[in-house]
Amino acid sequence: MSFQLDGKVALVTGGGRGIGKAIATRLAQAGAQVAIASRKLENLEAAAKECPGLTPIACHVGRADQLQNLVAETERRLGPIDILVNNSATNIGQGPALSVTDDALLKTMEVNVLAAHRLIRLIVPKMIERGTGGSIINIASIAGLRPQAEGLVYSSTKAALIMMTRVWAIEFGAHGIRVNAICPGLIQTDFSAYFWENSQHMAALKESQPLPHLGQPGEIAGMALYLASNEASYVTGTTMVVDGGAIAR
Repeated sequence: MSFQLDGKVALVTGGGRGIGKAIATRLAQAGAQVAIASRKLENLEAAAKECPGLTPIACHVGRADQLQNLVAETERRLGPIDILVNNSATNIGQGPALSVTDDALLKTMEVNVLAAHRLIRLIVPKMIERGTGGSIINIASIAGLRPQAEGLVYSSTKAALIMMTRVWAIEFGAHGIRVNAICPGLIQTDFSAYFWENSQHMAALKESQPLPHLGQPGEIAGMALYLASNEASYVTGTTMVVDGGAIAR
C-alpha cells in the first residue's frame, strides 16, 4: 500500500492546533505541500516550525473575502489545490435549546458549514477544469450522527456537513473528485476540553466506550491520510466514524 502524496498540494483549515495540525503534519510527512489556515498566525507559525512542510496563511474562515485570499495565496505559493480538509469549527451555542440565540446559530453556521461551502465553490471548479480529480475531507463529528447533550447548534451544523458531503460526492464523482467526512468522537484537544476535563464525563466514557481511552489527534490524522491518498480511490460519499466505538452501542 502507498499513502504517498508527493506532488500534491493540500489546504487544511484550522491547521494551527489539534486535529487540523495533526492532519496537516501527516499529509506533509507523506510528501504533500500543505497550507494551514486559522485566525491566529502565531499558532500556524509554531506548527510550521515543528513541520517544515507546512505553509501558514492567516484567515478567518467566517469571512468570504479572507477565504478568497486564502485560496489565492495557497495557489500562488504552492500551486493548484488537490486536497481540501475542512476542519475549522466553533461551538459557541452550547446550552439548552431554548437558550440558543440567533447570533450563536448564525455564527456557528458561518464557520462550521458556510465556510466549507464557500471553499468548495472556490476550489472544485478548478479541480474539474484540470481534470486530475481531487480529495475533499470534511471533519464532522459523532455529534452530527447523534444529538450532543445541550448541543443543538453544534450537532445541527455537523449533521448538515455530513449531508453536504454526500451531495457533493454525488455531484463531483464523475470528475474524479472524492468527498468524504470523518466523524471523530471525543478527542483530546483544546476545543473539546469542556468535555474531557470533566471527570464524570470521562468516567462514563471509560465505562461505556469499547476502546476506553481518550482519542488523540493523530488517530484522526491517520484516517485523513487514507482518504487523501490513492488507497481510497474507490471511496466517496462516506462518513468514517473514528470514536473508539462510542456510538457502536
